[in-house]
Amino acid sequence: MAGEAQTPLLEFRGVHTHYGRIPVLKDVNYRVELGEIVCLLGGNASGKSTTMKTILGIVKPTTGQVLYEGKVINNMRTAERIKLGIATVPENRRLFPHLTVLENLEMGAYTRRDPDGTAVDLERVYELYPRVYERRSQRAGTLSGGEQQMVAFGRALMSRPRLIIMDEPSMGLAPALVDQSFDTIAEINKQGVAVFVVEQNATAALSIADRGYVLQNGRVVMEGAARELLENEELKRAYLGG
Repeated sequence: MAGEAQTPLLEFRGVHTHYGRIPVLKDVNYRVELGEIVCLLGGNASGKSTTMKTILGIVKPTTGQVLYEGKVINNMRTAERIKLGIATVPENRRLFPHLTVLENLEMGAYTRRDPDGTAVDLERVYELYPRVYERRSQRAGTLSGGEQQMVAFGRALMSRPRLIIMDEPSMGLAPALVDQSFDTIAEINKQGVAVFVVEQNATAALSIADRGYVLQNGRVVMEGAARELLENEELKRAYLGG
């Protein structure tokens, strides 16, 4: 995990967002350091998905700043943010069902102009997910949920990101595949990619994370080292069934 003295890879400073007149995020502060896994926990309508949309530029802060590598990106378009090194694994994976697995992976590299480097990263994805290689000519819509998740992770890696944001990666997966999914996130992180993961499965997310935030009604109500949050009695009652 990177030292505190370094500029965070991603940072929210006092971010407020609104949908019309309705406040969603309320004076939110986050940071993700180089090489970290940070999880964002919270129930439905807590502001987790709005956080993801704000990072990608789909939602703009009413006030406050979103910074990437110390640079304010509030007014930057989504495609420009992806070029900076931000990739996403969206909720429910959102593959292109009528395209092949390979075509879906290639979509992850659409902002790149280095075919040799793209080919290297494609091989890296295939090494990480042999099943994806086996299914490369198959339409993505015919894959199982676990296989689609692998393709979604692979597609994100194809942009050669420094930060991947993941929205509910365990959603819709069979229980047996949830642990596998989080093991894969940890493996991606070992390759030097920072991960900011939004989850309702607090135990699974905190088990691989360095730090975590808990969001409630648009406000951060708890934050700290993942191990400390796992042992927090209030969090256990609210999210871990303790």
